[in-house]
Amino acid sequence: MSIIQAVLLGLLQGLTEFLPVSSSGHLAMFQNLFHIGEGTENMFMFDILLHVGTLVSIIIVFYKDIGNLIKEFFGIVGDTFMNIPRWISREPAKKVLRTSYRRFVIMIIVATIPTGIIGIILKDLVEDAAATLIIPGICFLMTAALLLISHFLPEGYKLPKDAGYIDSAIVGVAQGFATLPGLSRSGTTLTIGMLCGLDSRFALKFSFIMSIPAVLGAAVLEIKDAIGTKFELSYLVGMLVAAISGIIAIKFMVALVKRRKFVYFSIYCAICGIVCIVGHFLTK
Repeated sequence: MSIIQAVLLGLLQGLTEFLPVSSSGHLAMFQNLFHIGEGTENMFMFDILLHVGTLVSIIIVFYKDIGNLIKEFFGIVGDTFMNIPRWISREPAKKVLRTSYRRFVIMIIVATIPTGIIGIILKDLVEDAAATLIIPGICFLMTAALLLISHFLPEGYKLPKDAGYIDSAIVGVAQGFATLPGLSRSGTTLTIGMLCGLDSRFALKFSFIMSIPAVLGAAVLEIKDAIGTKFELSYLVGMLVAAISGIIAIKFMVALVKRRKFVYFSIYCAICGIVCIVGHFLTK
């Protein structure tokens, strides 16, 4: 893979992973229409490094929240073990989920379970879909519809202290299906979160942070295919570009969610969907 190809794919990954336009859909569209990456010995290693790049973006932007979540996770574990003797002796137990960050931790765990199950079930389908243009095209149109809905939704009120774990599970299911190329993960989870009544800014933060275990899981599944394969310096370039462009995209989305101008992304995704569907029939 050339440096130019790596930069282009890294830029696509970093921007489209966090903007509500589907990174996997864009990668499928560019690879199928323009044959970018064709002839590369191994794309699994490159995909893993692109995932690492986007993870770095999230960690840098939300480092304070992530630090608090990690601290409160261990606090939950510690308090739970301390409560075991009290439960056995039927004494009053110490309240475990006593802060918003602790509820946030459980929300992420609850959301990750259906995401993982659906991701494993759809793994082969997703791989086959990425090799075509018709499925990404249809999914792009679905993303366009979701973003159009989100544009007109009233502002929600739910923060971690108000949200229910059923809300988290529903958003997690949405994230699982958003592994399909063309169905934006951030756009889908943001819209579903808002439909559940989440505050739009919290829904966005939840969407980004809950992607960490999902992205890590996807990378782990690909590691076995990448072991023993050729490594290219251009892969590191792609990872760095993905990380930098990802930071820019996240900050842009944080600012944009306050203004709720998702209709423009809806139009863009509709155009991408049409391009993919037309390209499918023209390249048959």
